[in-house]
Amino acid sequence: MVAVKREKHDTDEKMIRRFIKKVKKFGIIEQFLSKRFYIKPSDQRRIDKKRQIAECKKRLAKEKQ
Repeated sequence: MVAVKREKHDTDEKMIRRFIKKVKKFGIIEQFLSKRFYIKPSDQRRIDKKRQIAECKKRLAKEKQ
């Protein structure tokens, strides 16, 4: 569970931003969206493989610079 404690001079907007950062860091939204529909295991493997290839290409492009 993600919780944000109010510090002394925090505004509501600041707390919301901090909460959103924590939710993204823990991958809660991504997990929720992935569980909305059933994905066959073979399709999931294909999606994961495409994601890994894209990340690898991105990393290689970053190293070349």
